[in-house]
Amino acid sequence: MFNLKFLKSLKDAMNPKVNLLTFSESQKFANEDYIKSLSGAELKIKSDEQRLEAMVRQQLKEEFPNIEKSSSYDLLVDAVIHNYKSKQLQAADDAEIKAE
Repeated sequence: MFNLKFLKSLKDAMNPKVNLLTFSESQKFANEDYIKSLSGAELKIKSDEQRLEAMVRQQLKEEFPNIEKSSSYDLLVDAVIHNYKSKQLQAADDAEIKAE
């Protein structure tokens, strides 16, 4: 009797469908927590980038009226944001070098 129960449990343990379902259920909760932890930081970064882009667009519109109608307006916005981020990274690198 004991051997029959053992063999049946062994057969169930070896069943790939059951193993896959068990594994996927256990991973589901771990993945959700991991994604939530990442998405919070990523959403904040995305939000900051969108705010920066909106500020750049507003500033360009104020300084150069009707520039948003230009075909190169989006490229100009991208270039200004890239320049700003490059200077920000350079300043961070300089501060890190001075701290050492």
